[in-house]
Amino acid sequence: MTGGRRNLVLVHGAWHGPWCWELLVPELESRGWAVSAVDLPSTWGEPETGMHDDARAVREHLAAIDGPVTVLAHSYGGLPATEGAGPNTERIIYLAAHLLKEGESLVAPLGGPWFPADAEFAPGAEPLEAYYHDVPADWARKAVGLLRAQSAKAFTEELTRASWRTIPSALIVCDDDRSMPEMFIERAVTERMAAVVRHLPGGHSPFLARPRELAELIDEVTAALPGTSQVSPLWTS
Repeated sequence: MTGGRRNLVLVHGAWHGPWCWELLVPELESRGWAVSAVDLPSTWGEPETGMHDDARAVREHLAAIDGPVTVLAHSYGGLPATEGAGPNTERIIYLAAHLLKEGESLVAPLGGPWFPADAEFAPGAEPLEAYYHDVPADWARKAVGLLRAQSAKAFTEELTRASWRTIPSALIVCDDDRSMPEMFIERAVTERMAAVVRHLPGGHSPFLARPRELAELIDEVTAALPGTSQVSPLWTS
């Protein structure tokens, strides 16, 4: 990943895998990005794995890349991206993703946990409605068939660091998101956890519903964010 190309690492959300980026990757590559994806171990069917294992996978993946990296994290993937961001992480883009503080887990703000720590979660009764209501029907059906069990431990382990405090970060809000609780988005915006906030129409999975628009927005957001060596207050909406 050298020769002047920009490095972008993709971090998927709960129940998903690197397959979810299939339509987005060629759009990004056509814009000059060198793209790679992390496969989070908490979705491998091993209940003992958690968010810190996922963060380790992110950290190791980033360490293998020569040069500065932009990280794009979706949904739950915002947690291991926040925890695992490495010294060469130049920017983080949170795509319909969780921005939390040190000492917080994903379910704590929701009053959890309310399940056994060694449980595994299925993707829910209505994944089409929750994740893919605006995705083309053929891809929506394919995506539902590719979803994997998710370890509950990933939702209960607490962050030890909040990289968005020191790494320039952006939040992309999906305006018809039927999966992400509004409280997380409202809190991130109100407390200005992200330097740049942008909006996309549609639901929780724009990488399948509108990959070209998402790739264009990633370019725009990247240009709006300072590099880590140029951190300064910045807020747009």
